[in-house]
Amino acid sequence: MGIFSFLKRQKQGSDQAPEPDAPLDKKLGRTRSRFRDNLLDFMLGNKPIDADLLEELESKLIMADVGIDATSRIMDSLGQQVGRTEVNDSEALKLALIKELSLLLEPVEQPLEIPDDAKPFVILVVGVNGSGKTTTIGKLAKQLQDGGKSVMLAAGDTFRAAAVEQLQTWGERNQVPVVSQGSGADSASVIFDAVQSAKSKGIDVLIADTAGRLHTQDNLMEELRKVKRVIGKIDPQAPHETLIVLDGGTGQNALNQAEQFHTAMDLTGMVVTKLDGTAKGGVVFAIADKLKLPIRFIGVGEQVADLEVFEAKRYVDALLSNDS
Repeated sequence: MGIFSFLKRQKQGSDQAPEPDAPLDKKLGRTRSRFRDNLLDFMLGNKPIDADLLEELESKLIMADVGIDATSRIMDSLGQQVGRTEVNDSEALKLALIKELSLLLEPVEQPLEIPDDAKPFVILVVGVNGSGKTTTIGKLAKQLQDGGKSVMLAAGDTFRAAAVEQLQTWGERNQVPVVSQGSGADSASVIFDAVQSAKSKGIDVLIADTAGRLHTQDNLMEELRKVKRVIGKIDPQAPHETLIVLDGGTGQNALNQAEQFHTAMDLTGMVVTKLDGTAKGGVVFAIADKLKLPIRFIGVGEQVADLEVFEAKRYVDALLSNDS
């Protein structure tokens, strides 16, 4: 079953959000402002397309954190359309740009699927400290629970007592069991015990937190690989999802982190968080273009429902549409 059904139910009837759910364009207000003010406003007035206009558009895409490679691909396509006179004024160029940005994101719009025949379905969550990893785990656990799945958490970030406590708080709040050991315990041992416990209890989904020290540290990556090997001893198919949580506010650093974690862990999905408080949401395009990994969710606020399934067209529309 796809995660979409969980989120739809959660949004339709949730006691977690005391205020009406704001539209995505409002939650992405700072990035939207950068895109609309810097990227589109200079094209107002139905200007003719010339080399200067295209060069300025290219510069503004790079400044909006879309990334050099993604920008080059977009500009190549737009240039071809201009050459064929399919696009012959700035209004047509704007519409073509919106389409190109949507096409860039569509391949990574792949919601998380949780089959009924994998019990427990093991989600291994990785990422650096401060990315919103533990909070994302808590929100995802609650949404899965609201969607009818039984959930267990594994406090595998044993190097930070605060991470264990935070996960335990989520567990107590939502009556989700949390497997943990003392600070400094072996992370692989904690997660091994959690997989065994989840299997014996018939739990649907186990979400395992991991340490998030600097991604440049080789010992962290080796530790994560050990966790993966240990899980595989219980279930050769596990972890079924290796999910990285990236702080969208860090811009290109998020892309660098994802590349290094992917090399070490063979990631299967991504979550980009904190997009409600940054003007660097354009990095989503760079991440999609470079890694071509599924973006499962985006984080756009503090409420449980603000962990949203990623939808390409909706994201682009929120940044560039005329609707407020």
